[in-house]
Formats: sequence, C-alpha cells, structure tokens
Amino acid sequence: MKHFPPQVDGDLVRDGVCGVLIARKLHISQPTASEHLRILCQAGLIRPKRIKKWIFYKRDEVKINHLKTMALAKL
Repeated sequence: MKHFPPQVDGDLVRDGVCGVLIARKLHISQPTASEHLRILCQAGLIRPKRIKKWIFYKRDEVKINHLKTMALAKL
C-alpha cells in the first residue's frame, strides 16, 4: 500500500486503510469520507473492519472483478 503511511493499529495489507487516512488523502472531511465509504460497503466493493475505535477499509477484489466482468460483457 504505497499510497498510505504506516498505521499504528491495523496492517495495511491484512486489515485495510483507516478511514481517517483515506479522508486525509482525498482532502475531504472525515464525515464526507465516511458517507462515501458506507455507500461503497453497501455496494460490496469494500469491506469494513473495526479495530479499537477505528474502522479500516479493504477492497473486495473478487466483487470488483465480478463487476468489471459484468460491465465488459454489456459492451
């Protein structure tokens, strides 16, 4: 995960990226990031994981690839 700094809690590869770091990277407020991340979770494209008081988000590669396949089949 070359786009994010090391985290105190949670492993970048195993657990995903902390929502706070995602908000910082995007230069948006934490509530705005949380809302967008919630929508991505509902769509099944990312998976949340709570560690202590933080929520970490990880891409669901299987579902993303399935969506890509479905989209390409429509072309």
